Amino acid sequence: MRPMVTIESVYEGGLHTTARHGPSGASMETDAPKDNEGRGASFSPTDLVAAALGTCMLTTMGIVARRKGIKLEGARARVDKHMVADPARRIGRLEVAFDMPAGLGAEERQLLEKTAMTCPVHRSLRQDVDIPVHFRYPD
Repeated sequence: MRPMVTIESVYEGGLHTTARHGPSGASMETDAPKDNEGRGASFSPTDLVAAALGTCMLTTMGIVARRKGIKLEGARARVDKHMVADPARRIGRLEVAFDMPAGLGAEERQLLEKTAMTCPVHRSLRQDVDIPVHFRYPD
């Protein structure tokens, strides 16, 4: 099986890395968090998991919204990452809160909420990561 995307990462020293996205050439940096010997100067690798979850859920909803003619612009996701140390350091909880745009009907809300829960990142996370998801609507 051939990879769909290749990400190349280089360890720069000082718990700092640079990753390059093969198809686009875009790059980003990571740094270890302050609570794990780093400077906290950028996203940590586990921060990227939290960012991946929020952006994947929004993107997946966006795909369905575009297909159905639903206005999703302005939707926001906030992901609060909680680490655990026992029995090993890992992500223990990713709490997701969506602020949804005004004007969505009950059927649209139900469709978008169901869609968010089927994003590939959500489906790829371990079953023992607690992922509560909340949707807030202005009306």
